[in-house]
Parts: sequence; C-alpha cells; structure tokens
Amino acid sequence: MPRFAANLSMLFTEVDFLERFSRAHAAGFEGVEYLFPYDYPVAQLRQTLDDNQLTQVLFNLPPGDWDAGERGIACLPDRIEEFKAGVDKAIEYARELGCTQVNCLAGLRPPTLDEDEAWQTLVSNVSYAAEKLAAEGITLCLEAINSRVDMPGFMLDTSGRVLALIEEVDADNVKLQYDLYHMQIMEGDLIRSMECLKPWISHIQFADNPGRHQPGTGEINFSNVFSAIDRMGYEGWVSAEYRPSGDTLDSLGWFSGQK
Repeated sequence: MPRFAANLSMLFTEVDFLERFSRAHAAGFEGVEYLFPYDYPVAQLRQTLDDNQLTQVLFNLPPGDWDAGERGIACLPDRIEEFKAGVDKAIEYARELGCTQVNCLAGLRPPTLDEDEAWQTLVSNVSYAAEKLAAEGITLCLEAINSRVDMPGFMLDTSGRVLALIEEVDADNVKLQYDLYHMQIMEGDLIRSMECLKPWISHIQFADNPGRHQPGTGEINFSNVFSAIDRMGYEGWVSAEYRPSGDTLDSLGWFSGQK
C-alpha cells in the first residue's frame, strides 16, 4: 500500500488550520503536507506534528504574493534576491520540522517577459536552491502544473518541461513532483508515464479529474493507479491534494479501502 499523506491546505478545512493535524491523525494519516508553513512559528508547527505523531512530508518555497495571484517567483528576473531569501527561510523551517523535501513553484511568465530569459532565470534559481538545500540533505522538487485549467502561463506545465530543467540543472537532489490531477489534464496515460518517470519521481500528489475532488468523482481509475504505484516499487509519499466535494471525512472512502 502506498504511504498516504494529507494535504492540510485542502483537507479538513472544516476546522482551523492547526486543528487539521489532529483530524488527519484520527483519520489514519501518518504524514502531512500543506502549501506554506510561514504564517506560523516553526516551534508551534513542530509541537503540533509531535503531538499528533505526524511526519512533515513537504511544503513549498515562498511563492511571492499568493493572495494576489502569484504562483512562484523562480522564473522572474526582477525577484532573484527575494527568491534567494525564500530559500533561506524554507531551510529554516525544513530543518526544524524534519522535512526532507521542499517544492519550488516555477511561477507564471508575464507576457512581457521573454521566454528564454524566464527559462534561464529559472535554471539559475533552481541551481542556487539545489546547492543550498543539498547542504542540508533536502531534496528540491519541481512540479508540473496544468496550464489549461488551473494556471495558464505556468512555466512548467508538462513532465517533459520538468525533466528538461532537471537535466540542465544537473543536481542529484532535484527531482520531479508528479501530480496525477495536473498530468491527467496535460498528458494522460498516467500509469505508463509514472513507470517511465519513476527514476526522477520523489513525490506524488493526486486528485480526480475533472473537478479536483476525491477519488471516485471523476475519470481516473485510482484502484489501478494505486496498485501500479505499489507494483513499481515507489517508496515515497503519495499525498491527497484534493478539494473534498463535501465533508472531508465523507470523502475518505478511497483511503479506508487501502488500509
């Protein structure tokens, strides 16, 4: 059975953020992730994890102004110093939380920014982050996010784009974060894709499509997908990053069936 984690930015939103840890533990999860930890003192998060016997699986580097619509700044040449400061901040949190991987959101390319300049900025920033994180024993994940529905203009929208970046950066601790929902939209053929990409995959996330709700609400055959993940010998975390169509507990039928 895959090692399942709960994304607390999307699950258990019926309660305040810090209460979601105990809800995840009670539901049977052993790992959690969420978008960003930076609004909370790291000691408070550490204690909350410990109180609920949970592992911090992943979080993202600072993304810029998320509430204003920014989705990462790694491709923006006028934000390089801010990006570097964000790497330092992420390391501080990861060290204290015992988190061994963080995700870098590449960002949206403004129409006025030359694509090659954006790409070279992304390469440079990812190279910088990879070196800093490697010194801490932390893996840097890169995620492809669909540009058809959720994030038009996102710099990395296919697995191929991520692999091209990984090849150019050429650092052992830079890996692929494979999101089943996004890649179903952009590529399909999920099981064969994961089998081919397995050497690069460090983290998996999922939601059904369309709707980005729990398994069983869309077109993805999760029974087959989860079995394939087991069969291919993947040992990392598989994180539920969906928006429940109703109450979170009512959406966990897929999880009960995996125990």
